[in-house]
Amino acid sequence: MSSFLAILIDGAIYASWLFLVAAGLTIIYGVMRVLNMAHGSFYAIGAYSAASLVGWYFSGEQQGSPYWSYALLVGCALVAGAIVGIAIEQGLLRFLHGRDEILMVIVTYALLLILEDATKLLWGVDPYFAWQPYRLLGQTAVGEGLRFANYDLALIAVSILIGLAAWFALNRTNKGRLLRAVIHDREIAVAMGVNVNAMFAATFAIGAVLGALAGALTAPAISVTPGIGVEVIVLAFAVVVVGGLGSIGGAAAGAVLVGLSRSFAVHVAPEVELFVIYGVMFLVLAIRPQGLFGQTLARRI
Repeated sequence: MSSFLAILIDGAIYASWLFLVAAGLTIIYGVMRVLNMAHGSFYAIGAYSAASLVGWYFSGEQQGSPYWSYALLVGCALVAGAIVGIAIEQGLLRFLHGRDEILMVIVTYALLLILEDATKLLWGVDPYFAWQPYRLLGQTAVGEGLRFANYDLALIAVSILIGLAAWFALNRTNKGRLLRAVIHDREIAVAMGVNVNAMFAATFAIGAVLGALAGALTAPAISVTPGIGVEVIVLAFAVVVVGGLGSIGGAAAGAVLVGLSRSFAVHVAPEVELFVIYGVMFLVLAIRPQGLFGQTLARRI
């Protein structure tokens, strides 16, 4: 029972992190049909911004409550993600709306390489650490001999809240209904007077903010080093492909499936842990090529 509980909680923690990373990616694709390779760079920018700001806050120059560091994590992600997302969408991608999806992959891959070098220029190549918020919440004993960091458990709650907020915004608000109209038929939405360009700009900014937020919330638990954006984008693609591109529910289901599978492998057969994620992706796509929640799209001929 203790081993089962450890697998379940570890899987839930990893799944919550995967969902935070993949949510912005799937929202951008669902609305704009842009498979954003640069999404990993948003994660890296959020992580670096959070680590540097939290490090400054705990350097002794500030005398505020240490709990303000959580507001700093969220605030710097909102600011950094919004600035970078709006700049990229308005400065580049708005000129490419409606172009072939393969071209968009190439363009955003080029952005990934540029942003990776930009982060090295801004923050250097030395690792950054922001461990204080992680230790601040302490630990909780679960079962016999199991202890989990409360910060990791809090990430589960945060990912659930973000998922519910995204679902509510898309399904229960007027802006969300307009956005769904753009998703289903862009030309009809334009004919009905919907400002599609503004919708695209807002969507890309929200996706960038979610990517930066994932990085900022992860920064206290990891060593922030060059290359984390590239590592993350591979995992994010695996999750959204398993769940179905463009589906928030699919991203959540894919994250849970991948997270639990990886946790089981780590505890039972750690030598195959690196292959489990891609094994799950292979099995799902072999049975359902569009992913668990993906929809088959009609093509115009």
